[in-house]
Order: sequence, then C-alpha cells, then structure tokens
Amino acid sequence: MGSISVGVLLDQVAQRIPAPGGGTVAGLQAAFAGSLLSMVAGYSRGRKFADVEDVISGLAVRAAQLTARAVQAGEDDAQAFAKVGAAYGLPSEGEAAKAGRRTAIQSALVGAARAPRELITICAELTAVAEGLLPIGNRSVVADVAAAAASARAAVSTARVNLEANLPAVEAAGVDGGGLRAAADSVEALLLRLDDVTDAARNAVAA
Repeated sequence: MGSISVGVLLDQVAQRIPAPGGGTVAGLQAAFAGSLLSMVAGYSRGRKFADVEDVISGLAVRAAQLTARAVQAGEDDAQAFAKVGAAYGLPSEGEAAKAGRRTAIQSALVGAARAPRELITICAELTAVAEGLLPIGNRSVVADVAAAAASARAAVSTARVNLEANLPAVEAAGVDGGGLRAAADSVEALLLRLDDVTDAARNAVAA
C-alpha cells in the first residue's frame, strides 16, 4: 500500500474484488492516526517542552512503530482476503471437490481473522499514545490528537466487525476463538477511551 498513489488505491478498493477492502482501509485509518500523533509529537519540541522531552520522544517512537504495523496489518488483510476469494473460486463439482473447497474456504477465513485481531491491538496502543500526548503536547495541534482518535476509532470499529464476521469460521474449524472473541469484546471500552480523547481535545480547543 505504501508504494501506490491514493487515487490508485481508491480505484482498487472500488473494484468488485475481494481485496483490498474494509480491512485494508482500516489499516490505513490506523496508520493515519499514528502519523497524526507523530506530527503532534514533532510539534511538541523545544524549551517549552523540555520537562517532558523524554516522554514525548518515547511517544513519538511508539507512534512511528504503530504506523508501520498498521500499514502491514492492512497489507496482510488484503493478502488474506485474496486467499479467501481464491478459495471461493475453487471448483465445486463433485463431492470431493466440494469438500476440498469447503476446507480451503474455512482455512482462508481462519487466516483472515489474524489481521483484524492485530489491528485491534494496534489501535489500543495508539489510544494509549494519544492519551499520553494530549495533556503534554503542543496546544496548537491538539485538534490533530482528536483527528487521530477519530481515525483510530474508525479503524478499530471496522476491525471488530471483520473479526466478528470471521469468528464462526474459526470456531467451526475447531480453533479456539476465545482470544479473538475477547479482542472483539474489548473494543467497546476502547471506543469509550477514544471518545474521551476526542472530547478532551475539543474542550482544549474551545478553552
């Protein structure tokens, strides 16, 4: 994703193909959140921020790392759903072919659960970075913390939907879906935290 233009990516998403789709877009939304937080950290330098320089530097490093992980999660999602599409395209004539196709689809859907699970983790860590930056970062760019929270909110909401969509296939395959279900269930509290970040940033802008 990092090597193609926005226009090309939009055209690809609009196509009637399995990937890139919502999971890839969610990865980019999380990556934008990380980039915005990196920008806020970059503006929070100099003598005015000398007392919190080490904290801000650490948050900047984490934001950059999470941005890279989010892009990778989006790419992993696209690859996983390409495999899902290929599995659905397998021959289905005859009992043996049907059984093989069913197994391939199930296996591909199990694999497709990994990227949204990772993205939920990434968004939780992005939330912690936003919460850390908000009270100490440059007030001039506090609105960008809110923008980052909104981007992370969209990303994690999409990741939850995608994960929940794949859970039946995971459980039908006999794979323990407890960890995946717990990840999906954790999103509600994460959304509340992101809303709190947005509200706090808006109040700071209005002050």
